Amino acid sequence: MKNVQFAEQLTYQRKLKGLSQEQLAEKTKVTVRTIQRIEKGSVSPHLRTVKLLAAALDIEVDDLMQLNDPREESIETKWLLLMHVSPFVGLVLPFLNILCPLFVWVHKREDSPVYDSHGRAVINFQITMTLLYVLAFAALLTIQGFGFLFFIAVLPFNAAIMLVNIFAVIRHRKCYYPAFPFLGINHR
Repeated sequence: MKNVQFAEQLTYQRKLKGLSQEQLAEKTKVTVRTIQRIEKGSVSPHLRTVKLLAAALDIEVDDLMQLNDPREESIETKWLLLMHVSPFVGLVLPFLNILCPLFVWVHKREDSPVYDSHGRAVINFQITMTLLYVLAFAALLTIQGFGFLFFIAVLPFNAAIMLVNIFAVIRHRKCYYPAFPFLGINHR
């Protein structure tokens, strides 16, 4: 698990600086293959390698090596839950299903690649669902019989997907939303 967290942080920081694996290898004198294996999470880097990577990325070693502080994990879980639960407000007030997680994502995306990837997934899904609501409403008005069923099915589908992902975040810190990548693909 620690290799995976380091791999995610290294990949995120490298992409944040706009570097390819090859460019990072040139700056650190660490082989491209080693960087690839570290970013896959298949190896644990030596402390010397970590220091070289941090120096090349112009960040602190602590930014790459995150210690598992239970308080920080608890805070991260709370932010992730807020990001995943906030779209439920959109069931009462239109477009808040997009605006609420968008606000949280904009506020937290720079803090961690986890916030960035989860935020993108939630917002992409909510935009997709909003477009689906519009199609369902058009079907309700134009297609007799099927239009009504389609319109009625969209809301429970949206709620079910959101609930499944909330539980996945609580248990595994993972999420999966079937959606079009309006905000681009996740960095993970």
